[in-house]
Amino acid sequence: MTETTDTQSRRPTLKDLHAPGARGTTLPALDVPPAPLPKDDLLRRDLDIPELSELDLVRYFTGLSKLNFGIDSGFYPLGSCTMKYNPKWHEEVARLPGFAQIHPLQPAESVQGALAIMYGLQNLLAEITGAKAVSLAPLAGAHGEMAGLLMIRAYHESRGEGDTRKQILIPDTAHGTNAASSKMCGYDLVTAPSDAQGNLDVEALKELATSETAALMLTLPSTLGLFNPRILEISDALHNVGAM
Repeated sequence: MTETTDTQSRRPTLKDLHAPGARGTTLPALDVPPAPLPKDDLLRRDLDIPELSELDLVRYFTGLSKLNFGIDSGFYPLGSCTMKYNPKWHEEVARLPGFAQIHPLQPAESVQGALAIMYGLQNLLAEITGAKAVSLAPLAGAHGEMAGLLMIRAYHESRGEGDTRKQILIPDTAHGTNAASSKMCGYDLVTAPSDAQGNLDVEALKELATSETAALMLTLPSTLGLFNPRILEISDALHNVGAM
């Protein structure tokens, strides 16, 4: 029987691969005059940065990349709001010159085609979801979370409930951005547990949803890639107590 060390039983870290004097890259000869380093008070000489050969460094980060699950290695049903179900041709469309090469300060009359497409998309999304209006301003999932929470806060404030509805319900499977967005908008967090199937526990949710609840943040499908079959019941549970 052999004894396994900690280093053998886990993936090696950069510190495990540290070899004093090793260099991970070879810089080309300078073709410009050398610039002096910043002042000593701006340099962090206390950083314990491991020294690795180029081979070890490349193998280390390549090994990390293989831990990711993505569209190149299989079906992508996970709850990443900006990545799931996006075929690669979507990336090609986003890189079309009419989108990718528009300057933020370009005259509006020169980008009417792109504006027409975005306006049409807003209307389609509003019709599909039953919303009165849709904004394309948020640039990422977390940005969208915060925009949604700010609108929810404004809604409760308009009803005179801004001071009483201070809680956001967040599933225990949620992304960390859900909690961060809620705190940035001034809310207290309440964790909603999952059931044995990995979906939101609806009975527990009904107990947690009160007159102090502002909203429930829920991804569908969830971060686990599950479509909750009781989503309408979940929606009713929140709306019945005046929450979003």
